[in-house]
Amino acid sequence: MVENRVVLITGASSGFGRETARILLGQGFKVYGTSRNPTTKPQESGVGVIALDVDSDDSVQSGVKELIDETGRLDVLVNNAGYVLTGGAEETTIAEARAQLETDFFGPVRMTKAVLPTMRMQGSGQIINISSMAAFLPVPFEGYYAAAKAALLAWSEALRHEVKSLGIKISVIEPGFFKTNLGEARKVAKYPIRDYDHLRVRAISALDEDFRNGADPKIVGETALRIITSKNPKLEYAVGREGRYRRLKHLMPQSIIENGVRRHWKLDP
Repeated sequence: MVENRVVLITGASSGFGRETARILLGQGFKVYGTSRNPTTKPQESGVGVIALDVDSDDSVQSGVKELIDETGRLDVLVNNAGYVLTGGAEETTIAEARAQLETDFFGPVRMTKAVLPTMRMQGSGQIINISSMAAFLPVPFEGYYAAAKAALLAWSEALRHEVKSLGIKISVIEPGFFKTNLGEARKVAKYPIRDYDHLRVRAISALDEDFRNGADPKIVGETALRIITSKNPKLEYAVGREGRYRRLKHLMPQSIIENGVRRHWKLDP
């Protein structure tokens, strides 16, 4: 029964996570959300709160244990927590790049490893990882974010094969541009290089415009619901207007795609 199914969503206090929590609550699921600082970032009304930092092994283990102790089970994990780091490949320090992957790739890895023992014992479970269209069409000056999301996609596909026979389902949602606070909350590399200034400013200006004109984030929540209620969910779900570019990238000549990317991000005079 739906009302007995427990869902855990990381980063559920805003954006895709909040919309997903709201939609699943409306369908009768028992929903919990994680937050580093639950008191400063309240969850959607009706969502249980778990204090948890996806960057910390100890925090993830204790947070998941707290949930299992309370509910006795976990049916769905939605790995949504993450952020965007803006900075050119040369401008970004190794420490900054490592921090990006720590949250956006190793965060879902930690969460998944923490919940799999319970799902294996149950003989059932589902994990939905929120990747990005940047996994297949990287945005200039956000290369490390793209690298993290591409790694998450590849890892998820391997994991899907490993756990399928154990009754556990793995899917990935790849959003394009949506009206969330992802762009506003971006972190910026601390040591910009002047030679990249004009390119970076133009690319980020175009990126901000894409966010302003983005789709309603509830579409991602609705997609999560569709995945959860599907008997045989797919691996990948590209959502948003930009989803069509995944197919086009494989059908059209590479030179046309590259010229289109450079034109969109205003990288050429």
